[in-house]
Amino acid sequence: MTGGSAGGFKANKDLARAAEALGIPVGFGSLRVLVDNPELFPHFDMKPLAPSVPILANLGAVQMRDLNRPVVYELLKRLETQALVIHLNAGQELFQPEGDRDFRGLKEAIARVCEECPLPVIVKETGFGIAPHLARELLASGAAYVDLAGAGGTNWILVESYRLPGEELASAGQFADWGIPTAVLLASFGGTQIRLLASGGVRGGLDAAKALAMGAQMVGFALPVIREVTAGGADAVIGFFRKLEKTLRAAMLLTGSRDIQALRRATTWREAAFSAELNAFLMAEAFARG
Repeated sequence: MTGGSAGGFKANKDLARAAEALGIPVGFGSLRVLVDNPELFPHFDMKPLAPSVPILANLGAVQMRDLNRPVVYELLKRLETQALVIHLNAGQELFQPEGDRDFRGLKEAIARVCEECPLPVIVKETGFGIAPHLARELLASGAAYVDLAGAGGTNWILVESYRLPGEELASAGQFADWGIPTAVLLASFGGTQIRLLASGGVRGGLDAAKALAMGAQMVGFALPVIREVTAGGADAVIGFFRKLEKTLRAAMLLTGSRDIQALRRATTWREAAFSAELNAFLMAEAFARG
């Protein structure tokens, strides 16, 4: 989930070791720093430590529009990655002092990458969510998956706010509750089995079970994992996922779900407040789409 610094170097290696031991995919932070600083290649070279699991590369949509894409594809080949994740982070860029603020033509650029990239392309947000109509557009453009990455986890506007002077800091603080919650986004698809991934505020096994039951194909974790790897290295990450697996298996047994497909058919019960939030969102989405 990181890279380009001494701490990121160690974290990436520990994450790769843990992923290999667990048999799960792992992704690293934006390759932008590597494109600009080729000498940092060892920070992102995780395949030797995780030869049997998928490794996901990561670049911003603006970079995929503006960079020499053949150079990027050659870098993906050298890193032996299995997918390219294109992240959308307009909120973060708006409040980053050196942020990219030209978002023109990004959908067209993503479609071009989906067509020409030798690897499957995943499009994800970074903590504020992707609306259903846009998720469907991205899938229709050739994305293999869309990671909804909704509100509930790390707020990158607030992260950037720590670097801002007083007046701008106050402006960033008004976006503390910005975004569409991941659960609302998942529920808005009505349980239809489309190529959706769920991240953003997912913290443990029961959260994973709920996301899978609402239609997510896979579930992603960032903040809990970076906390574990920082505190205790690869062993701590492995321990976290072993506990998560135990919780998920317990939830499946208690719902009579033999496998993940059965879990997706299980009855889900929604609290009144959540149903009201979902209905309000669906009405707003329908109104916005005309």
